[in-house]
Amino acid sequence: MGTPQPVATAAKPRAKKPEWLKVRLPSGPVYEKVKSTLHDLKLATVCEESRCPNIGECWGGGTATVMVMGDTCTRGCRFCNIDTSKTPLPLDPDEPRNLATAIAKLGLHYLVVTSVDRDDVADGGASHFAACITELLTRAPETLLEVLIPDFDGRDECIDLIGKANPAVIAHNVETVERLTPTVRDRRATYRQSLHVLDHVKKTFPHIHTKSSIMLGLGETEDELLQTFRDLREVGVSVLTLGQYLRPSDWHLEVKEFVTPERFAELQKKAEAMGFLYVASGPLVRSSYKAAELFMAGLLKQERTQKKVTSFGVPVES
Repeated sequence: MGTPQPVATAAKPRAKKPEWLKVRLPSGPVYEKVKSTLHDLKLATVCEESRCPNIGECWGGGTATVMVMGDTCTRGCRFCNIDTSKTPLPLDPDEPRNLATAIAKLGLHYLVVTSVDRDDVADGGASHFAACITELLTRAPETLLEVLIPDFDGRDECIDLIGKANPAVIAHNVETVERLTPTVRDRRATYRQSLHVLDHVKKTFPHIHTKSSIMLGLGETEDELLQTFRDLREVGVSVLTLGQYLRPSDWHLEVKEFVTPERFAELQKKAEAMGFLYVASGPLVRSSYKAAELFMAGLLKQERTQKKVTSFGVPVES
């Protein structure tokens, strides 16, 4: 079953995009290699499923975002282009091993693994997702791993399975401000529940960096955005991405505003002043964004080097 569509009223056509949202068609040898390898190995990517405008930049730079637990979600958020169903296909028990084998062949510098929501599975798919992480870290130890996780209904025991698998970064998106959450997201995905996920990760696994993302242009006010920034800092989130919401089809939520690059720059400064370790802010920025991933890669490598010390406290070359 595809993405739910309203039947009572006709959808309004999508608004014309401003010049700053237009991007070149992706190309280049590295891009083509990543694309062909992902397709040959039958790996689903959120890059393609969500029609991400940065696919050329990321794949061309040796980064990618793959999606596990299938390509059909059990939730129906009104901004999302991924197909939905109450009864998706069963989880593939071979996926963790197959995914790790595929990624080892790709030799990516930085990998983001995300997933659909699987409310049809007892633990929301947490144990399956954790198995994917474990296999990846075993088969591709040089690839830095970030995971973008569902909320697992806010269940701590499920979140703990992800944390114990020990990815370098755990991301979970609030997506929008609290007031707009019931309109933008599925009713099961609440704002406070998302904050709980991020809070629990940071309190239980303080060595793991946490990250979140907000879409702009849905009708949020500046005061609401600043409050969301504060809420994320209060639960220890260190990396934030801000990007423009783009309407995937005429049946999805309308774009209320195309936020200018200058406004994104202003919001970045205000967020940085609150103490985020890194803020990526711009019309084409997405949750999985190359600039943020490059920053995280540099930070993680630095942290790993600092941990490699001799008994005399002298740093060891990485």
